[in-house]
Amino acid sequence: MAKKRLRHGFTTGSAAAAGSKAGIVYIATKKNLKEIDIPLPEARRLTIPIERIEEIGNGSRVTVIKDAGDDPDVTNRAKIRSTVYLFPEGKSGSIGIEGGEGVGRVTRPGLPIGIGEPAINPVPRQQIREAVLEGLKETGITGSVSVTIDVVNGEKIAKKTLNPRLGIIGGISILGTRGTVIPFSNEAWMDTITMSMDVARAHGINIIALSTGGRSEKLLMAERPDIPELAFIQVADFFSFSLKEAAKRGFHDILYACFFAKLIKMAQGHPYTHARRSRIDFQLLSQWALSLKMTEEKAHGIARANTAREALGIILKDPKGKKILQSVAKRAIESARGFAGRSPNLTYYLFDFNGKLLAATFEDGKK
Repeated sequence: MAKKRLRHGFTTGSAAAAGSKAGIVYIATKKNLKEIDIPLPEARRLTIPIERIEEIGNGSRVTVIKDAGDDPDVTNRAKIRSTVYLFPEGKSGSIGIEGGEGVGRVTRPGLPIGIGEPAINPVPRQQIREAVLEGLKETGITGSVSVTIDVVNGEKIAKKTLNPRLGIIGGISILGTRGTVIPFSNEAWMDTITMSMDVARAHGINIIALSTGGRSEKLLMAERPDIPELAFIQVADFFSFSLKEAAKRGFHDILYACFFAKLIKMAQGHPYTHARRSRIDFQLLSQWALSLKMTEEKAHGIARANTAREALGIILKDPKGKKILQSVAKRAIESARGFAGRSPNLTYYLFDFNGKLLAATFEDGKK
């Protein structure tokens, strides 16, 4: 059976830009558009459906339904509203962009937007501006323009994002560096990782606590309550990327929390640990165990294992189990050192599937 092609969507930034241009066109023509063509970054274009246009005094309010395509985006189907006013006596081409209800406000340093500003990122701001200028040019009207972006239930949606942790309060962010959403794209996650690191550094934090997901992060938080929440970042499968970015920002200490499957992949040098791109070499893991005096029978059991959970069960039952786990963690540190460079201190925290700490391994391999 042929693999189904995943449907692309568009960003909140593109939704806001589409509503803003449609608002200008409506002010000039009173046409209830069903769709609008807008510019995207990198000289591309996209036609976006319009849900609703309302006349608001001398202005207009346009609603666009955010469509994330087949990507599991929490903002999918969110109602993005652009309220647009034209001031004919104003300076032509002058465009003010504000965030209204449901758009967050920045309260911490380190983000690409200043404290107190609405969380409308620089690329979407430029996209909105270009869309409005197109609307003015196409209709021939002149004057200054004010645009206010609202998101229906934006504050509620934001609770499902990292915005509260990053200090973006009261709603979601208007985002998008390319204007379209590629399903399961790595770009958005990588942007979140670097943005979170920038916020931590802006607060003078010198230690970063990386984790492969929400559960390992919670376990590491419980293990290290001394570390501020801003230092914790979920990096998923981006092993090499996260270490390089953390080192680039000068973090003195890097902690890494994970479960056994990810640890093995890191120890075996995979820069990206997703199942689609990397596989565990159980034969190699077996050889490591043999080198630490595990019996041949048990080591062969590891070589034949189908899952990391199965291999871990064999290791934990062996008298050398603790030493083997610390050795795998030390190999992971060696791999990490290749990506992070010489400067940061590296520590691994390995948890079992029930949340128990199995190993906390520092650079020298001591617990």
